[in-house]
Amino acid sequence: MFDIMSLLAALNTNVLWGIPMVVLMIGTGVFLLVVTRGVVFSRFNVVMRYTTKTLFQRQDKSEAGEGTISPFQAVCTALAATLGTGNIVGVALAVATGGPGSIFWLWLSALAGMVIKFCEVTLSVAYRTRNERGEIVGGPMYYISRGLGLKWLAVLFAVFGFLASFGIGASVQANSLASSVNATFGVPFAVIGAVVALLAGLVLIGGIKRIAQITEVLVPFAAIFYLVCAAVVLICNAAEIPAAIAVIFRDAFTGTAATGGFLGATVMYACRVGMSRGVFTHEAGMGSAPIAHASADTDHPARQGLWGTFEVFFDSIVMCTITGLVIITSGLWCADPMMTEGAMSSAAFEQSIPGGQYVVTVGLMLFAFATLIAWYYYGEKCVEYLFGARRGGRVAIRLYQVAYVAMVFAGCVANLDTVWELADFFNGLMAIPNLVALIALAPVIRRLSQDFFRDPDRRRPRDTDYRDLLTFRDGE
Repeated sequence: MFDIMSLLAALNTNVLWGIPMVVLMIGTGVFLLVVTRGVVFSRFNVVMRYTTKTLFQRQDKSEAGEGTISPFQAVCTALAATLGTGNIVGVALAVATGGPGSIFWLWLSALAGMVIKFCEVTLSVAYRTRNERGEIVGGPMYYISRGLGLKWLAVLFAVFGFLASFGIGASVQANSLASSVNATFGVPFAVIGAVVALLAGLVLIGGIKRIAQITEVLVPFAAIFYLVCAAVVLICNAAEIPAAIAVIFRDAFTGTAATGGFLGATVMYACRVGMSRGVFTHEAGMGSAPIAHASADTDHPARQGLWGTFEVFFDSIVMCTITGLVIITSGLWCADPMMTEGAMSSAAFEQSIPGGQYVVTVGLMLFAFATLIAWYYYGEKCVEYLFGARRGGRVAIRLYQVAYVAMVFAGCVANLDTVWELADFFNGLMAIPNLVALIALAPVIRRLSQDFFRDPDRRRPRDTDYRDLLTFRDGE
């Protein structure tokens, strides 16, 4: 009997998240690091100074550029998609199946991702345009078609993005949210699914502006809540932190795992799990976040690219590391091979904080819902690219909206292993055309980066035209 899930698992393990993807992802990161002369690391002070300072400032519209939402709203929408179940359940899954060493490979993925996301966000803003209704739109499908003239590749990316939204956006988030709420409060899965689907539908009909308004409140609150609680746990387990860090580096090259069997006992499996979970959580290279960043009101493409670097740093270097240390210092990752990933995270917090399971449940609820609504926007823009923004396109978007909300409900009762395999599969398919485009458009990235970092503090006028820095082979 043909088993499609076994086939997907084999493709994910051996191809999409095997050696080919590791080489492509890390190779692209290293290549772009050379192209940009390592500017996101050598000028990391500029990245942090601009992004952290902007968090506490109101944007001066006279100094802004073309766009629909503020740079902070854009990054909150993008962070809403990245700060999801991957930071809690995904990290626990990586440690449980790939061992503590998978965290090392997640870090490596993040370092490459910081460069990659800077580049893809920069290109997204540079090549953005207006749809038939006059709205600002952008993303990989636009810099692939307008910059490379490869309409077929842009269409392929849009198809993969549309399909991926049902996995990484709807199903995974809904499944993790429902499982956690059910385990903690005993609420039936069908009831959870109905409530979450209804809330999601109410937000989604408001488009990017409503999504951005929700995420700019939800994301900071959720992040601060989770970080404070995790800090308490790490303070309690402070004596175990040095040993935890040591085991991460050691197991990165031995591949020890709690539940991975002979697969988990290989370095390659730890690498594959760390890389796939890393990309799942920070999404660098997938081309999803640039779709949100394209709507940002900014004066220079590379300035918005700084937010892309900050995104990966905060999501993976900060959030995922903290979750990994909470789990490893608890010792639970190797104590009970039958413990589920969600239960492992909950128990790790429960060891140090009375009622700690509620931290994970509330965190998952907030993160998962934010991710869910952000990924709808990505999927919608992919559908819009395929069918247009008028008439037939609007009908297609309405149908997609209904299907997405239905998938949210279905995700609440789906098998978690199946959901993760599908998510990994479409994530990998999205990444391939996007990474190819980044490599091909490297000269444009270099010119935009040099132009911005020549004087990063100078605010460009609203009517600045970057066409002389771009390469147009319009495939529209």
